[in-house]
Amino acid sequence: MASRPTPRGRAVRPVQLVAMMIAFLLIAVAGGVLTAGLLLPAVGSVGAVGNATTDLFSDIPTELEIDEPSEQSVMFDAQGNEMAVFFAENRVVVGFEDISQHVKDAVVAIEDHRFYDHGGVDPEGIMRAVARNVGGGELEGASTLTQQYVKNIQVEESRVSNDPELYQAATETDGAAGIARKLREARLAIALEKVRSKDEILTGYLNIAQFGPSQYGIESAAHHYFNKAAADLNVPESALLAGITQNPAKWDPVNNPENAEQRRNTVLGRMRSLDVITQEQYDEAVAIPVPDMLNVQDTPRGCAVAGNAAYFCQYVVNEILANEAYGESVEERRQLLNRGGLEIHTTLDPDKQEAAFEAVTDSVPVDDESGISMALSSIEPGTGRIYAMAQNTRYGMASEDDPRATQVNYNVGQSHGGGSGFQSGSTFKVFTLVQWLKEGRSLMDRVNSANRVFPRDTWEISCDDPDNPAFRPGGDYEPKNLEGFGGGVETVLEATRTSINTSFVVMAQQLDLCDITGIAADMGVRTGSGAPLQSNPAMVLGSNTVTPLSMANAYATLAAGGVFCEPVAITSMADRNGEDIPVPPSDCQRVLEEDVVNGTNHALQAVMGPEWDSTGSTARIPPRPSAGKTGTANDDMHAWFIGFIPQMATAVWMGHANADKTMGEEVINGVWRDRVYGGLIAAPTWKEYMLEATEDMPIEEFEDADSTVVRGEFVRVPSIGGQTVEDARETLEDAGFNTTMGYPVNSGWPQGLAVATVPEAGSSARRGETVTIYTSGGRG
Repeated sequence: MASRPTPRGRAVRPVQLVAMMIAFLLIAVAGGVLTAGLLLPAVGSVGAVGNATTDLFSDIPTELEIDEPSEQSVMFDAQGNEMAVFFAENRVVVGFEDISQHVKDAVVAIEDHRFYDHGGVDPEGIMRAVARNVGGGELEGASTLTQQYVKNIQVEESRVSNDPELYQAATETDGAAGIARKLREARLAIALEKVRSKDEILTGYLNIAQFGPSQYGIESAAHHYFNKAAADLNVPESALLAGITQNPAKWDPVNNPENAEQRRNTVLGRMRSLDVITQEQYDEAVAIPVPDMLNVQDTPRGCAVAGNAAYFCQYVVNEILANEAYGESVEERRQLLNRGGLEIHTTLDPDKQEAAFEAVTDSVPVDDESGISMALSSIEPGTGRIYAMAQNTRYGMASEDDPRATQVNYNVGQSHGGGSGFQSGSTFKVFTLVQWLKEGRSLMDRVNSANRVFPRDTWEISCDDPDNPAFRPGGDYEPKNLEGFGGGVETVLEATRTSINTSFVVMAQQLDLCDITGIAADMGVRTGSGAPLQSNPAMVLGSNTVTPLSMANAYATLAAGGVFCEPVAITSMADRNGEDIPVPPSDCQRVLEEDVVNGTNHALQAVMGPEWDSTGSTARIPPRPSAGKTGTANDDMHAWFIGFIPQMATAVWMGHANADKTMGEEVINGVWRDRVYGGLIAAPTWKEYMLEATEDMPIEEFEDADSTVVRGEFVRVPSIGGQTVEDARETLEDAGFNTTMGYPVNSGWPQGLAVATVPEAGSSARRGETVTIYTSGGRG
């Protein structure tokens, strides 16, 4: 690329300039490096400049390392559609055969018409430049295409390494320093010509040169100005582009069409004088006004161009920037993305993504007056592949015209461009249910859901650290029901179907809370901040702030039969040469036994039952079996539905993104809502998405639950007649029962001894069931 005009520097005396030019010329004529040593005594006789030249020749390398120039990276969805482009310089590198011959002719004609005749420097051009510059100042002209290529390589290296000193050295034009740069370029150009063919050098130049204010390389320039490939450029288009490189701003045809037309015609005139085009071609080309030639296509970069998939795109970007597999530092990874010419293939299913966006915006439009946000994440069980990730906001910076625009991804945590997460409400009950079944309990176990106060000292929290406020459960806990009814003795299955809060608190009180949060983490639940889940009584009903993607993934663990997989967004990546870049494999491992999973899924299918009081009935998608759970945080601040089929799990969240603010007593999507809970809007949104997203999926059944998980293990009730109360309790508890005391009965046994039970001795009862002990009151 030709140097841009710069201010004139310190004047150089004619004798100094001539000495430098003679040195320059002799190098060119002799072919380079060896002659330089023989030349030095003659140059040394001109004093300080000669001494500087001697030092220069001894320091200049004789080989030029040529790294591939920066090239744009492209992200694709799972169907191979382009989603987004990333670049520091908009460049697409192409081969010699992919560039129109007209372009090659035009560039050689205007920049270096003896290109195929010289050995890297042009003696004739040098002497002409000497004659023009004997009056002092900067060296003008004389740079061959090879020398310009050398300069552009060094400029590109300075950009990639962010080295301003290297850039200054590569572009210096003032005085002796400028002449020294020219000499350095000359020696490197001569060396380069010994190892690269002319066609390779010309191709390298056309790929690295700047063809516009933001266009680098001939392929990007052809697309930008004419919406065509470099291979298809005609004579006037080629001449127009060839003329730009001398001064990309001055000759820019978009902003300066008159200047560009003058420059184009100069190039065409040179091509005609060299007989690379005919007079007829010349006449036709100069007759076309530059504006009539243009079909300008901008190439916006970054995730903003990914439409409704922009938040998923940003998730992928953050995945690359955060993963040491792609570079030792964040800056190295950023350089790889913006300059590495990557092809990034992702898991995003464009049809499911469109269905997800339509579902959330149908429920709460982007500009809804309520200001409520909605997010949806959908994932494949057994692989962790993210199918869809949508929310009802426009991607971008908030402005006066679009105050709800945001770059925050509500589906994920802070490490991937998201926030701190949202309270999960009753969707977190699933993990108490899992731990309940894991410890050998059953769905038919009965719990008392009566409202009550749960004292602090009645909880087992083995991981509680008194010095860590995050793990302090605080004082007594008094939960209230947000969904369902409660108040009586219910089976665990019934408590799950109708989402009775107190029942799950009673269940959790019989477990170690740290086991519950532990299994939730094992299944994939993550807080938005990345901090551990807090183990306290309130977390049973969903006080932890978690992300929709991680909750979808935890439920996907159930859909996959107990196999957890880290979420995956990138399926493959290739470098600029088409070589595969290793992508970290999906990390999958079994975290639950199948009998526990099948029992849990049995209960969550009941949540989706047709009964009016099944909290997930509004999400049913018959005839396809499905399972799921509603969730509503305190005071209706957040509402959820998370559900799954064997092939896919999806989480839907809605709420105010920037504050824990009550929903309800307002108009949402044109409808007055007294309150907002999980089954009202989130569940039907899940249904709308799933009906569309599963249209071509075969219907699959869930595995049947083992009878012992559903009904429990039945064992014989032992006889305790004549035992003390303490011994009777121990006998029954050893057999697997809980105990409670009944009233005294008439009996021949001494007063106060245990005499009978309900269920009675010898009958079968479910392990874990409560057996009532009756004592003797005497004969009465």
